[in-house]
Amino acid sequence: MPIKASAKKYMRVTDRKTEINKRIKGLFRSAIKKATEAIAKNDAKTAQEWAKKAFQSLDKAAQKEVISKNTAARKKSRLNKKVKAIAIKK
Repeated sequence: MPIKASAKKYMRVTDRKTEINKRIKGLFRSAIKKATEAIAKNDAKTAQEWAKKAFQSLDKAAQKEVISKNTAARKKSRLNKKVKAIAIKK
């Protein structure tokens, strides 16, 4: 445990930021998960809707520097590739 007041404050700040980051990560993770579930069920329309939500939340996470821009781009690219593949099959 920290002794100095500034270290105690930094711990509180870190806890707050960690909670916010977890919430932001949860948004895009759940959207990606629902999109992949729709892909597994061969439901192109639902997959596209969830992919769009995932893209928005990934962009927001990258903008707030929760994840890096390259990580967001990589996740978007992989998800988009899967969604396009299922849309072409239909």
